[in-house]
Amino acid sequence: MNKIKIGILGLGNVGRGVLKILNTNKEEIQKRSGYDIEIAKILVRDIDKNRGIDVQKEILTVNPDDILEDDSIKIVIEVIGGVHPAKEYILKAMKNKKHVVTANKMLLATEGDALYDAAEEEGVMFYYEASVAGGIPIIHAINESLTANKIEQLIGIINGTTNYILTKMTLEKMNFKDALKEAQNKGFAEADPTSDIEAYDAMYKLAILSSLSFGTKINVDDIYREGITKIEPIDIEFAREFGYIIKLIAIVKETETGLEMRVHPAMIPERHPLASVNDSFNAIFIKGNAVGDIMLYGRGAGDLPTGSAVVADIISILRGSVDVSAISTVKKNFWDRKINSMDKTRSEYYVRITVKDLPGVLGEISMIFGNEGVSLLSVMQKGKREECVTVVYFTHLANEGMINSAIEKIKNSKYTKSVDNIIRIENIQ
Repeated sequence: MNKIKIGILGLGNVGRGVLKILNTNKEEIQKRSGYDIEIAKILVRDIDKNRGIDVQKEILTVNPDDILEDDSIKIVIEVIGGVHPAKEYILKAMKNKKHVVTANKMLLATEGDALYDAAEEEGVMFYYEASVAGGIPIIHAINESLTANKIEQLIGIINGTTNYILTKMTLEKMNFKDALKEAQNKGFAEADPTSDIEAYDAMYKLAILSSLSFGTKINVDDIYREGITKIEPIDIEFAREFGYIIKLIAIVKETETGLEMRVHPAMIPERHPLASVNDSFNAIFIKGNAVGDIMLYGRGAGDLPTGSAVVADIISILRGSVDVSAISTVKKNFWDRKINSMDKTRSEYYVRITVKDLPGVLGEISMIFGNEGVSLLSVMQKGKREECVTVVYFTHLANEGMINSAIEKIKNSKYTKSVDNIIRIENIQ
């Protein structure tokens, strides 16, 4: 059997998962790829660190050139994360005619064009299935299985940490702080959870999916982003009363005026399949003009699910052609697509306000909404005979700009103590 040498940049959570799979499923991988894979070198920061996995010390190195400059290594796996020095390592590997597999969503979302161009120029293969949704084969589905379709809409839960937190808040009535702490204790959230709970992670993933789905270059700054830190148990209870579940949703869809891209908490109907996606699982709901509606579901993170996607990419390369001279590359075709501003987005809204408990308050606030062109579906008041009470408004479809204008006027009302939360309602079918 042919042998192939690979090098791995990084031995963190995903790197360990790759090693486990290559060792555990060695026979299956050999049969499916036609190659005996040898891990020649692994780049680490500290050779003596205990990583909880059996790895030969002689294949560890702190020098990236032991991988990038070794002509016998044909495939480089990048799992160190971040933009720098990952970008420089990948570009050097490609220049030295090595195929590359990465799981780096931040790098792809912000510097992807440079990597795609380099892969095309050098005639090497560049795979990145593991960059979005862990073990769910969403990249392959868009690039291969759905290429006969015009994708009209993609809606998904693509961050396992926030989904775990919201699940605990919904099913066990935990507050945000306690749910986050549990997620950190179980390894779902980092010590600094900002990337997850403020939706940066989901934003990077949506940028990748949007570019592939709609054949256009995406600037991550064009994606509206809002995290889950304002969600409170009272919001979850109000959602439940009206038949909704709150999830952090990533959305991209084509409208008559351009692409709409956003990541934010949303109330979705409890009957929709995405509403039952709990814990650290991910799911992506795609609407194609030929295939109709499909949903992909699975573990969105973790060493083995993400490692599975990395190893699958290695096998895809081996099934293609390891010989760089035999590879023909096709230049990607991109369309210029306008990105809509958030002000033009239309949605239904949940607005929670704390107001003074005085006669005429509900009427005045309702009038403000009406004057801004926002039609109200329902109004609820919680609390009696108190100085201040909670009032919740559910609206009909409205432009984001109209809602923002109304909210500014409500904040300035003499009756308003605070505008506590605004959550979009996505009545996806």
